[in-house]
Amino acid sequence: MAGSSRAVRSIKNVQIALFFYVVNLILQFFSRKIFLNYLGAEILGLNSTAQNLIGFLNLAELGIGSAIAFTLYKPIYQRDIQSINEIVTIQGWFYRKVAGIIIIAACTLMYFFPMIFAKTQLSLWYAYSSFIVLLISALLSYYVNYKQIVLVADQKEYKVTLCVQGGKVLKVILQIIAILFLANGYLFWLAIELLMSFVIAYFLNLTIRKEYPWLVISIVEGKRLNKKYPQIIKKTKQLFIHQISAFALSQTSPLIIFAYTSLTLVAIYGNYMLIISGILLLVKSLFRGMSAGIGSLVAEANKNKIKSFYWECVAVHFWTASVLCFGLFMLTRSFIILWIGEEYVLSQSSLYLLLIYTFLVITRASDYFISAYGLFQDVWAALVEAILNIGCSIFFGFYWGLNGIILGVVLSLFLIIFCWKPYFLFKYGFRESIKEYILKCVKYMLLIALSFIFSYYSYHYFFSIEVNHFIWWIIKMCLCMGIYIVISIPLFLLFDLNLRHFFSRIILFFRRKK
Repeated sequence: MAGSSRAVRSIKNVQIALFFYVVNLILQFFSRKIFLNYLGAEILGLNSTAQNLIGFLNLAELGIGSAIAFTLYKPIYQRDIQSINEIVTIQGWFYRKVAGIIIIAACTLMYFFPMIFAKTQLSLWYAYSSFIVLLISALLSYYVNYKQIVLVADQKEYKVTLCVQGGKVLKVILQIIAILFLANGYLFWLAIELLMSFVIAYFLNLTIRKEYPWLVISIVEGKRLNKKYPQIIKKTKQLFIHQISAFALSQTSPLIIFAYTSLTLVAIYGNYMLIISGILLLVKSLFRGMSAGIGSLVAEANKNKIKSFYWECVAVHFWTASVLCFGLFMLTRSFIILWIGEEYVLSQSSLYLLLIYTFLVITRASDYFISAYGLFQDVWAALVEAILNIGCSIFFGFYWGLNGIILGVVLSLFLIIFCWKPYFLFKYGFRESIKEYILKCVKYMLLIALSFIFSYYSYHYFFSIEVNHFIWWIIKMCLCMGIYIVISIPLFLLFDLNLRHFFSRIILFFRRKK
């Protein structure tokens, strides 16, 4: 019954997340084009830089949320209401302290804005107003929204998605209308951003109160209760370094690009990253709903079931990464030209590096199981990843510009995420040799290479469409993705038992649902 319940909730999380993924992705592309056309690349680049700076300040979160989620898996599985209340109380107490640190750090950072944005021709009020609005939105997570962690750990993330992503859809639509029809559109964009942050927070907390009426938080008790759960501090200390590494991966590249070049190139790079982020969000929407289920599975401590599901996850992540990367390879350039113009196209070499980056991020299936086991003690690896990421990006960027910056990110991902993390999971989680993983990776890479080659030449031999309109681009997309799926699925199913098991599990679930 537990396994069935996990599957039902995981599927529901995925269905809701996918719906909002599609809606938000369409809106993001549309709104970015309008932003560029009506406000310009420099304001867009400044807005992106402000978001990166907020990401830097969020490092003060220290990884508390992940430590809390890990600590909640067992009491939620056992329906221990008292422990759940105590753990979330500790989170609230910690988050108040974090919010104070972020406010102090933000005020200090704003003092240096004249130097940080010295190269821009825009008035500094753009930087200050953008940063303050985004800061207030971020602070709501620490003062108000933190209790959503219970919904996430209880595999009810779809309720969070309905509130947060539903509010985001409304927000983006209102922001588009403001830019199109109102004078001083960016001021209204900021006002809507701020207002909707409060609206989303209100409805999210209303949902939490209805779902868990017994969830009662007393912030003043946090200090006392903290001593009762020493593992939270232990895991938080370990996760803080991992937070730094995650920031280095996701937030520093635009800052380094800005340091070497201009806000305009930040915006051009941001266009590509919007596409890639959309792809990564799709994968996150597909698989994140399983993370709490994996935590529950690990809590059962049935190693055979854990390993079996792990191999299914690895197989489907590699196959999914190959499908999406082939689509990016075949379709990105023509999409950028149709979307915002040829002047925003990056070189093919930059695209190839971004494809490698995308593939490495999508295939990190081991992360779900590392989190479920609470294996965060490899802090040195996170430090090395951050140092490699930032150091190599700065060094290579000096010689090779944008390509060098992306190469630094790719190198850190390959060494730590692709190589070290699976080894770490096998040694300390499964307590087995990594040899089986290496052999499977080699097999998957060979299957992907064959699928790429056959699909590429099949498309160009039979079709090779000239794309000069979005309708033709959609036709090309359907053909490219269809050819790759038709070629890759039989290859994977023929040579890989794990993907067969995964597809069988999905088919069986929907048959039972009927």
